[in-house]
Amino acid sequence: MDIDARPYRSVLYIPGSKERALDKARQLPADAIIFDLEDAVTPDAKEAARETLAAALAQGGFGARARIVRINALDTDWGAADVAALKDADIDAFLLPKVNSAADVQALADLVEDVPIWAMIETPMGVLNAAEIAAHPRLTGFVSGTNDLAKELNCRHRADRLPMQVALQTILLAARAHDVIAIDGVYNQFKDDEGLRAECEQGRDLGFDGKTLIHPAQIEVTNTAFSPSQEEIELAQRQIAAFEEVQRTGQGVAVVDGKIVENLHVDTARKILAMASSVAAL
Repeated sequence: MDIDARPYRSVLYIPGSKERALDKARQLPADAIIFDLEDAVTPDAKEAARETLAAALAQGGFGARARIVRINALDTDWGAADVAALKDADIDAFLLPKVNSAADVQALADLVEDVPIWAMIETPMGVLNAAEIAAHPRLTGFVSGTNDLAKELNCRHRADRLPMQVALQTILLAARAHDVIAIDGVYNQFKDDEGLRAECEQGRDLGFDGKTLIHPAQIEVTNTAFSPSQEEIELAQRQIAAFEEVQRTGQGVAVVDGKIVENLHVDTARKILAMASSVAAL
């Protein structure tokens, strides 16, 4: 699948240290896997996790799922070794935690030449510098680290995420300004499907490409929320058909359901159909 057309609706964290979880990930319907060497692995297990993950990636079998490795920060004892061990692995990106500036991205770029870089935006400084980070030529993806960011902001949890809206929208604005994938943060209550669905709908309404997940049980709800609905697909088809008919005849303006259809609406409609096609191809 063309990487530019690949969906990122569901992006599941998997501990790099657990062989059973790594094996199970090969069969899960997530669009992307973040193989985690950072928060999910205790300090005494870092070296073994690196070896376990390298072996799993060498074995392959992850299909069309995007393979992203979250390394430890480069100012820790493990970050540079993570890169050295996995820079030649079959992966789609390295995910760097706690990115505060483009200089942090460059530090990783200096260690590996041709692997795309994603950034965790999970600090106030990272949010404030999001546009600078997104502009780095090696940067292709953002992940919103909402748990860490909430801690740093000292904000309260609310179901509507009102205290996080400025940060989330700043991350998204920076991503869209520089054609970067933007993934929403995790929903911590993995047995609460209704809460997850509401947060997914909010993230999709804001414009995020998908959501990071902490448990496989969250995949189905998330995939549905970030996929075009049948109604959206049918509307997109009708908008394109109406617009093309007007272009063909050179008469009047295109109107669908009482609303004028312009170039910008057609562009959005074509993106919806392209996403639907990419989802169907998985």
